[in-house]
Amino acid sequence: MKSFLKIDPDSHFSIHNLPYGVFKTTDNQNSRVGIAIGDKVLDLSVIENAGYFDSILSKTVFSCGSLNPFISLGKSVWSQIRLKIQSLLSDDSDLKDNLELINRCLIPMPLAVMCLPCKIGDYTDFYSSKEHATNVGTMFRGKDNALNPNWLHLPVAYHGRSSSIVVGGTQIKRPYGQILDAENKPKFSLSKLMDFELEMGFFIGKENTMGSPIEIENATDSIFGMVIVNDWSARDIQKWEYVPLGPFLGKNFATSISPWVVTMEALEPFKVEGPLQNPQPLNYLKRKEYNSYDIKLEVSLKIDGSNQPKVISRSNHKYLYWDVAQQLVHHSVNGCKMQIGDLLASGTISGPDRTSLGSMLEISWKGTRPIKFENGIQRKFLQDKDSVVMTGYCQGNGYRVGFGEVEGTII
Repeated sequence: MKSFLKIDPDSHFSIHNLPYGVFKTTDNQNSRVGIAIGDKVLDLSVIENAGYFDSILSKTVFSCGSLNPFISLGKSVWSQIRLKIQSLLSDDSDLKDNLELINRCLIPMPLAVMCLPCKIGDYTDFYSSKEHATNVGTMFRGKDNALNPNWLHLPVAYHGRSSSIVVGGTQIKRPYGQILDAENKPKFSLSKLMDFELEMGFFIGKENTMGSPIEIENATDSIFGMVIVNDWSARDIQKWEYVPLGPFLGKNFATSISPWVVTMEALEPFKVEGPLQNPQPLNYLKRKEYNSYDIKLEVSLKIDGSNQPKVISRSNHKYLYWDVAQQLVHHSVNGCKMQIGDLLASGTISGPDRTSLGSMLEISWKGTRPIKFENGIQRKFLQDKDSVVMTGYCQGNGYRVGFGEVEGTII
């Protein structure tokens, strides 16, 4: 499939992708839904008003400041709209000859101010990477006791703070909290051990009834699409507070997500087998199909005083021990109601070697292996004015299905 638009083969936003986002522009401050295509944003509210979706949609959904109304229409409508947009952007579309409409609906990407794509009611963050859990456990409990007894039996998670989720590009303020001083006494202080966590998340696309669990056989039908997630972490605050109930102030001050939601339909060709699970999960968690994805992930660190960003991690979604279906199924197994727009994040995605670690805590091994930059500059954890840039994509035959970037700067 080819578009009438000129799209670089390395662009994340090919006609095979068509991720959804919410944006506004200087000349139109109304937030509306768009599709990323090459270096442009296709304004779906303009296409909708021109009548191109009349045979599919019975109500207006793309002039809203959120994807939730569109997502609520269901999987069949998602697929129909995707096919219609692909047709409109294809090489033989009559849209390419309608210059007046093209000028109104295709917006250069730098002119789009991106917003949060969904109204997020609830946010849950998992701990699904065996490599990450093993690394952190080894640091704090020793190699022989790295994984807690429950870890290989269920996807561990905690409930995050949806009000602190921000779109990429938002500056991140270093948080205050209680930390331990040199004598192991608590004091009130700015965090001194700021970290990132490379994660991915997915948005709920179909609600279940309270008391009715989602079953593994059709779990992915309840997932709309995925984003890259940076779960900012204050390690010193987290270390002091996390026993016995888990993360709180060390996590809930900020979580950044990429602005473009890549649909599960676009990701379907990139499904791969996940890690071997031993012991076998309980029946309700046993895999019925592959639900891991070959998404190449990269983290770069731009520091104050250095001329060039430095790639500090290359990981992959396929490394996750617990896949997206298992995460969702376990979350709802007690009858928990999932709502459209809820965000479920994977937890830090670390791989099998030192080049694929998903946090500063691991990369610097608790500060004992500093990251070295030019001019003798080093980083053990993040300093003010440091910027973290995450990106990810799937590689097709001559095209990419990508997520763009999520960037955040510590202030």
